[in-house]
Amino acid sequence: MNNKKEKGILAVFDHPNRLLAAVKKVRQAGIRKLDTFTPYAIHGLDHAAGLKRSWIPYATLILSLTGWCLGFLFQAWTSAVDWPLNVGGKPFVSWPAFIPITFESMVLIGGVSTVLILFITCGLPNRKLPALDPRFTDDRFGLFVDKNDPYFDEAKLRHLLKECDAEEIKNVA
Repeated sequence: MNNKKEKGILAVFDHPNRLLAAVKKVRQAGIRKLDTFTPYAIHGLDHAAGLKRSWIPYATLILSLTGWCLGFLFQAWTSAVDWPLNVGGKPFVSWPAFIPITFESMVLIGGVSTVLILFITCGLPNRKLPALDPRFTDDRFGLFVDKNDPYFDEAKLRHLLKECDAEEIKNVA
């Protein structure tokens, strides 16, 4: 029954707790090549699936601080070097007046660059990969187990997923 073109097994669940329990049991069985599909984030799923912490928040912090520095330096350069104006006897670099623009440039550069990094890292948009099940964007949860995992045993895996109350188990080609 194993087709060489098959990529693995997909189990569909109707509740996030059932998916979480299934991921824990599959990981306890030694399987490491798996992926989950959910319509929203599930607390604890990343830990149960064995995912490492993402590096993207650190990149966001660095790029946000870069935006903050660029915004402040641009305003300081504009008001003190490029076009110095003495307004009411204030100093040329009056930093309290620069705070709103500095904050906005931090949010703009940090936010836009984070979205770009996320798209590049995830390889989006990917129009070649078909959706495994359209219900995953609405009200169902999925667990995909790769056939190339060294501990992959289809009969045991199907039995394990049925124990976890999978509503549907199918082969993915």
